[in-house]
Amino acid sequence: MDPWLEGACGDNSPGDDTDGGLDDTDGGLLETPRLLGIRRLRELLDGREAGEMIDSEKLLDAPAPLPVPDSFGEAPPTRTDRLELDELMAQLVERAHEVMTTQGRLRSLLRAHRAVAADLSLEVVLRRIAEAACELVDARYGALGVIARDGRMEQFIHVGMDADLVRRIGHLPRGEGVLGLLTADPRPVRLDDIAAHDHAVGFPPGHPPMRTFLGVPIKVRSEVFGNLYLTEKRGGRRFTAQDEELVLALAASAGVAIENARLFGAAQRRQQWLQASADIMRHLLADGAEPLALIVGRAREVADADLACVLLADEVTGELLIEAADGLAADSLVGQVVPTEATLAGRSVADGRPVLVDDATLEPGSSGLGTVGIGPIMVIPLVGTQTRLGAVVLARETGGRPFADTDLDMAATFAGHVQVALGLATSRANRDRLLVLEDRDRIARDLHDHVMQRLYAVALGLQGMAAAEDRAPAAGRLSTYVDDLDATIREIRSTVFELRGRRSSGGAGVRARLVEIVEEIGEALGFSPRLRVDGPLDSVLSGKTVDHLLAVARESLSNVARHARASRAELSVTVGQGWLRAEVTDDGVGLGDTSRRSGLDNLRSRAEELGGTFDIAAGPSGGTRLRWAVPLR
Repeated sequence: MDPWLEGACGDNSPGDDTDGGLDDTDGGLLETPRLLGIRRLRELLDGREAGEMIDSEKLLDAPAPLPVPDSFGEAPPTRTDRLELDELMAQLVERAHEVMTTQGRLRSLLRAHRAVAADLSLEVVLRRIAEAACELVDARYGALGVIARDGRMEQFIHVGMDADLVRRIGHLPRGEGVLGLLTADPRPVRLDDIAAHDHAVGFPPGHPPMRTFLGVPIKVRSEVFGNLYLTEKRGGRRFTAQDEELVLALAASAGVAIENARLFGAAQRRQQWLQASADIMRHLLADGAEPLALIVGRAREVADADLACVLLADEVTGELLIEAADGLAADSLVGQVVPTEATLAGRSVADGRPVLVDDATLEPGSSGLGTVGIGPIMVIPLVGTQTRLGAVVLARETGGRPFADTDLDMAATFAGHVQVALGLATSRANRDRLLVLEDRDRIARDLHDHVMQRLYAVALGLQGMAAAEDRAPAAGRLSTYVDDLDATIREIRSTVFELRGRRSSGGAGVRARLVEIVEEIGEALGFSPRLRVDGPLDSVLSGKTVDHLLAVARESLSNVARHARASRAELSVTVGQGWLRAEVTDDGVGLGDTSRRSGLDNLRSRAEELGGTFDIAAGPSGGTRLRWAVPLR
């Protein structure tokens, strides 16, 4: 038998009625390989239409349409059979191409998932989401808009445009028009012509043309985080329903990646806040200088703010004073008074609650930071028994990114640590002040119990020797020594009163302020006037009496510097027998004839206001002597 017939028909030996040949049971011809191939293709295509995926291995297993000789008993294929077979093969190739395209897009979606999840920096993740979405659906431009708490767009990350084009366009979109549809109704939007939509507001000058549009919301834990926008599918094609499904799948994965990036960023910021608090506590425990400068510097750095301030309430007036500032216009802000009324800082301190504002310019109360352009702002009050009332203020420039609720929580924790640090600094200052006062008390006691008694004994001895001395010159010298010792004892007594006076206030006493006035006027005189103080000034004088005394001392010595042309001047202040007396003497040219006596009239009115006296006359040895005395109350 011909080998081809053996391969095609099998063994047709007598008695073998299987595997080829004529089918005696049904009286027809057995199906040839060509007919089997056509039927196999039909089955594959019918299964594909029913939802079955075409398997390439099944295609390879399908029998090829082998030629069958006419002598075999089958008629040659007709033209209709060939056309049917070609049509089936074309459909098969087309559907195989669709399968390969779908598989390719699924692989692109997997690559996009991997790219989005490859980083934990939120800024990087957001940009990668926009880039992956453009690549996935073959879009020319893409953007991701982050929605703020108030519904407006706080961040807009775009891809596909170069920096020069963005600069020519101007400001970024604000979430109006078609872009605002997703914010108002977070459902996918697919448009063939964005300009033809009812909500379209047009493009700014220089903006590239855009027609097709696809937008989907990005949700994080059922909360809309932002929207993903895609425009201009390449080749002038439209976005399809399949594109929408792919971008929705990417948006779901992006929501997980964004949440992970936010949690990671929050953990990093929390660590930075804790580290800043630890640095401040370490600095204070080590008696570091200028702790407030360190506080505002670290707070601004960690919060990524443009300005940080520490406000402390004045102990007397209660007004908030900017004690330290770092960042925007910091030098001009330090020392300014922030009103407690109609300001965000004052409201926060008064209520004892933090204030978080996205734009201070839209609030009824001002920021309290003068002319500095402030947008987002956080005010965290400092309330405690160990520190003065105050607040920590963190702010960004107008148009800056708003602070998040997590930022406020971490800043509030930081402010609590700052409050403890300031309380510790105040306690340490009080302790040091007590140590100084105790040391002063010890010195005063030693001066009183030892030095003054010995000097008094020496003065008594010298006085006795002067009385017994027959020679007048020697007796005169001894009397002079006794007078000098007596003056020294009075000065020591005054020093003792000063050291023991005003323990509670700890501020500069009357004597110290008189010393400052004498040193200040000494620069104008060219020499230092002598200062003599007798009596307990710091423990007896207070209020208006001190203010008038200091004014009299300054005015009197200023007159000497301006008019006397003196080479010697002395200020003597005495407290005793219910009176306060101040006397200024000099060796200058005297009063002279002058018609301007406004300064002297002021001195006289000050004495009369307190029920005292004032007079000015020539000195015993030339010059001028001014006397001012008021009763003690």
